[in-house]
Amino acid sequence: GLHDLGAVIRPDPIRLDRTTLRHKGRTIVDALSHSFAPGSLTALTGANGAGKTTLLRAIAGLHPVSGGTIDRGSLGAGDIAMLAQSGTLDRGFPISCADVVALGAFAKRGPFQAIDDAERTQAALATVGLPDIGDTPVGALSAGQFQRVLFARLIVQDAPVLLLDEPFNAMDAETTEVLLAVVHRW
Repeated sequence: GLHDLGAVIRPDPIRLDRTTLRHKGRTIVDALSHSFAPGSLTALTGANGAGKTTLLRAIAGLHPVSGGTIDRGSLGAGDIAMLAQSGTLDRGFPISCADVVALGAFAKRGPFQAIDDAERTQAALATVGLPDIGDTPVGALSAGQFQRVLFARLIVQDAPVLLLDEPFNAMDAETTEVLLAVVHRW
């Protein structure tokens, strides 16, 4: 399995009430109201620049709300995991795949337990089809392999809410199939 499902937190719905978001001086999302039910799978679609990433970042608490509210209920900082667009991440930093994955547990377990949890890290890498890549520097990976490592980090985060920003963009069919299987298991 992906993780111990016995301790899964059933989160409250995430509610947007007339939520307005601004980015670089212009309104990107204007008075949006919606509720995301626990266990639901929702896709945001729209043209480039329509505000999809800004909305996801605001739901995660990473972008300020200009008007209205986002009610996350009882969800805390470690309860929402976000997979950013892979093109926005710097792969030049000299860090191994295992360390990137282990850092997913940082918010809940602290820095020393997170880095030390080799078993969970290895299991997550195996789940995404990369069981032997832990010692490899992230800079040596293909785009598809790197995306799998980021999914493994989400598995280790074990958050009740997952936000995926263009998770399959520019991925080959095999990587997309593996990662979709991971999403369906969640």
